[in-house]
Amino acid sequence: MTNDPLADALNSIKTHEMAGKPFCEVKPSKLVRETLKILQKEGFIGDFEFVDDGRSGYFRIKLLGKINQCGAVKPRFAVKKTQWAEWEQKYLPGANFGLFIVSTPQGLMTNIEAKQKGIGGRLIAYVY
Repeated sequence: MTNDPLADALNSIKTHEMAGKPFCEVKPSKLVRETLKILQKEGFIGDFEFVDDGRSGYFRIKLLGKINQCGAVKPRFAVKKTQWAEWEQKYLPGANFGLFIVSTPQGLMTNIEAKQKGIGGRLIAYVY
């Protein structure tokens, strides 16, 4: 049993991308589903679907080969609305390159959306 399904899912996506695989299968959770929706909206992954195999099921994800690096942020640091630039410098390789997935009072979103709305949140994951 895993303690962090999101970290496992992102690691699986990254290793399948590096191996050049067209698809990846990850264990489901609500946080994984919402993160996959954001990755799909931002163009990092293709379509994904939930496959019910009679046990707990899994998400089948179409990979596009656009992810260089991704992972969960541990611990889940709290970021104030004035600190986005500071955290982007720590985790992301360049200006306007990559993004954070952030848990905010308004739900899961990217750091770019959080900056535009003028809110802070907790860092969940990064991708570039």
